Amino acid sequence: MYATMLMKQQLTLRVQQRYEIVFCTAIMLSLLLNAASVQAQGDLMIYPKRVIFDGSKRTQDLALANSGKDTATYLVSFVQIRMKEDGSFENIEQPDSGQLFASNNLRVFPRTVTIAPKESQAVKLQVINTGNLPPGEYRSHVYFRAVPPPIPAGEIPVAKDTNNLEVKLVPVFGVTIPVIIRIGTDSTTTSISDMDTDLSDPKKPQVLFSINRSGNMSTYGDLTIDYVSLTGQRTRAAFVKGVAVYTPLLKRKLRIELDATSKLNYHQGKLEVNFESNAGKNPAPLAKQELGLR
Repeated sequence: MYATMLMKQQLTLRVQQRYEIVFCTAIMLSLLLNAASVQAQGDLMIYPKRVIFDGSKRTQDLALANSGKDTATYLVSFVQIRMKEDGSFENIEQPDSGQLFASNNLRVFPRTVTIAPKESQAVKLQVINTGNLPPGEYRSHVYFRAVPPPIPAGEIPVAKDTNNLEVKLVPVFGVTIPVIIRIGTDSTTTSISDMDTDLSDPKKPQVLFSINRSGNMSTYGDLTIDYVSLTGQRTRAAFVKGVAVYTPLLKRKLRIELDATSKLNYHQGKLEVNFESNAGKNPAPLAKQELGLR
């Protein structure tokens, strides 16, 4: 899953101020909140890791589960996110050229979720007012923000003067799930280019390449990388599940670590990269590229 983690730092002085740092990954299925200092926020797992509305279905459910030892509360909202070439994300307020937000055509309820340990709850997503939307892909991300436990009395530091400030950091975690509305025919095509290897560290051989997207919608699938010896023997060198290139991004650059335990010789033979859609029972090929090794 396309999944994402956000951390907020709360500065407690005479006046509380909050600063937010966003940490996002291509796509996450779950977010594990296991730091000892924030166990009370619980461990949140979400399924599915991304939601697509592309037909007559008007509602879909997200299943939330708390695998932790403490009751956890989450505030539910929508955020807008830009994907960058390296696969990282950043929050934005205005869409980039060619990017369309979905939040104006989505409802989510409930907006606050409290889940006891080892319990689960469903959150419902609903599409609204899409009859007059122009063709294209509309994307926003539903954001589950953990509500931190209250700070016990007496723990808030009080600064005696401006030259002796005390700072208390309270981490707040959250996870985002992409929600996509697709209108009209998908004209997207995908290709792989710029393949190369980085063998500078024999213990961590890597392959580098770009996934190129053109058309009106995102591309999403699984990557398999096979090593093919000079005699034609094929060995799986890497597998990456749930790789996305979201609109309006045209190229995503990847660096993937290869299997270094099978004593494969990455100086001869070839590497074969396959990018396949994981929608439905039968994977559909999206792009393929080979690299001769030397």
